[in-house]
Amino acid sequence: MNRVALALTLALGLPSGAMAQQLDLSHGGPIDITARDGIDWRQDEQVVIAHGDAKAVRGDVTVLADTLTAWYRPKAGAQAASAGPVSSTSGPAATDAGGNEIYKLQALGNVRIFTASDVVIGDRAVYDIDQAVLTMTGRALKLTTPTQILTARDTLEYWSQKHMAVARGDAVAVTNDARRIAADTLVAYTAAGEPPPPVGAKPATGAAPADPAAASGKLEKVEAFGHVSLRTQTDTVTGDRGVYVPDTGMARLGGQIRITRGQNQLNGAEAIVNMKTGVARLVSGAGSRVQGLVIPNDETNQTLTNGAGTGTPATGKPPAAKAKP
Repeated sequence: MNRVALALTLALGLPSGAMAQQLDLSHGGPIDITARDGIDWRQDEQVVIAHGDAKAVRGDVTVLADTLTAWYRPKAGAQAASAGPVSSTSGPAATDAGGNEIYKLQALGNVRIFTASDVVIGDRAVYDIDQAVLTMTGRALKLTTPTQILTARDTLEYWSQKHMAVARGDAVAVTNDARRIAADTLVAYTAAGEPPPPVGAKPATGAAPADPAAASGKLEKVEAFGHVSLRTQTDTVTGDRGVYVPDTGMARLGGQIRITRGQNQLNGAEAIVNMKTGVARLVSGAGSRVQGLVIPNDETNQTLTNGAGTGTPATGKPPAAKAKP
C-alpha cells in the first residue's frame, strides 16, 4: 500500500557537540513523517497530521502511532517559506526551505517511541520540543532502558536534557539486577550518555561493539515518594519516601517505616536497606525509638536488625514469644 511522506527541515540552533539524549527529538536533522492513509498539511493552522500507521523519524529516534500531529512555526528571524499541498502519492512531498520549525509533536494510538537502546510505550504521547519533555499517558505505560524498566498508571515523563524520567501512579522500577522499588511517584536519574558518532562514521577495525547502556545513560539514583515499598530476597520494607543508589546497592527510607520478614516486624522512623545483601536495618530518629515484634521460632529473623545490629527490639525488652502456626 502506498504511503505518503513529508520532510520538515528543522534548525533549532542547538550546539553540534551536544551529548546524546535518548528519546530526544529536540535536536538533529529533519523530522521525516510518513503515513499509510495520508497527510494533511493545514498551512493556515500551521499543523501537519499524518493518518494511519504513522511514523516520524529524527536521527536515531523513531515515533510510531496511529495518528501523528506536528505543530510548527516560523523560526526566529526567518519567514516561513510557502509550500504546496502534500502529495497523496508515494514519494517525497513538498518541503519548506528551512524557515519553519516543529515545536510540538503528538502521537495517538498504539504509541511506541524508541532508539537502539530505549523504548517507551503508551496510548498517547506529547513531545514538547522547546522543553525536550516527553509525556506519555494511557494504559500499560512502560519505559525500558538497559538499566531499568519503569511502569506507571497515570503518566510517564521523560526529561531528556535533565536526564530524568518520572513515573506517576502505582509506579514501579525494576533495575537490571532485579531490584524492585514501588511508590506513588518515582523519579529516576541517569548520567549523560556518550556523544553520538559523527554521521557516516565507521567503527574502527577491531573496536568493541557500542555499549547500549553507555549511550542510554547509566542509572544513578531513584527517588521515591508516597507508599514506598522495597523488596529484597527476604524483606519487604515500606515507608513514606526513599532514595536508592544502584552503584552502592543502598536504599534509605524515611517516614512511617515497617520492615516485614515472615512473621517478624519492626517499625521506626528510618531504615537503611542493602539491596545487594538483602539486609534491612532500622535507625532510630531524634527522640524516637524503634519498635517491633520478633518471633523466636521464625527462622527468617536471623538478620533482621535494629540500629544496634541485633535481633532484639530497641525497647530493650526480650522479643515476644508466639507459637508458630
